[in-house]
Amino acid sequence: MNRDILAVIQENIHTFSKGQKKIANFILESYDKAAFMTASRLGKKVGVSESTVVRFAAELGYDGYPDMQKSLQKMIRNRLTSVQRIEVTNDRLGDQDLLSMVLQSDIEKIRMTLEELDRESFERAVDAIVSAKKIYIIGVRSSAAIATFLHFYFNLIFENVSLVSANTASEVFESLLRVGEGDVVVGVSFPRYSSRTVQAMNFARDRGATTVAITDSEASPLAPISHYTLKARSDMASFVDSLVAPLSLVNALLVAVSQRKNDDLAHTFRTLEEIWDEYGVYEKVEQ
Repeated sequence: MNRDILAVIQENIHTFSKGQKKIANFILESYDKAAFMTASRLGKKVGVSESTVVRFAAELGYDGYPDMQKSLQKMIRNRLTSVQRIEVTNDRLGDQDLLSMVLQSDIEKIRMTLEELDRESFERAVDAIVSAKKIYIIGVRSSAAIATFLHFYFNLIFENVSLVSANTASEVFESLLRVGEGDVVVGVSFPRYSSRTVQAMNFARDRGATTVAITDSEASPLAPISHYTLKARSDMASFVDSLVAPLSLVNALLVAVSQRKNDDLAHTFRTLEEIWDEYGVYEKVEQ
């Protein structure tokens, strides 16, 4: 089901039984909390049985409660405010070990990313980047960390890389002023998605550039405007965006690109090592 679950509930609420209406009203009022409740816990919260909750999910057209829960979680990730994120995380944690939960969640996101990544899109994105006339990279807010990391290493591999300045909307378009055919624009965005990144990718695609999205799912607004979509699972750890899996994907992209540029890269780093040594860029640590 691709439609907003809240809209579906509102349209059909008059057809629900008394128990189903209790579930529906709770979801409509507290969808941020309902999305992370088990069927049993949701039932206890509103005063109905677990089986009633399961039948409610089926009534909405889902394959089961986990399917409905997944739809709710996907829908809310771009809606939650920072305050709501903190509240949801506190509900999810309860008395659990915070350190173990967060790290285990990150491990799981990397595993899911590996299983779900479109290998063909990945290889085609690498081909496009290696053969690009110029490479532009954009990522704002929390995604700026990923974009900056990618730019740092691409700048060592290529001579034609630009990190798009995105402090204001006008700066975005000024940075992309000469973008066109033969260029590649890499856009990085995860929930809550940046409208500035979406606008930049639209602008670049309209001018004939190849667009590569690094994002979380096909539901991302970057997906339909990108030639290649590289998906990495992200999550919210309280008000913080967990970008462990996206960074791992970027590492893989850097290694794949560097292999294609192996001979040039070896020469570049020999020169860099001489410069770093001459100017004492790195501390020499006695072993």
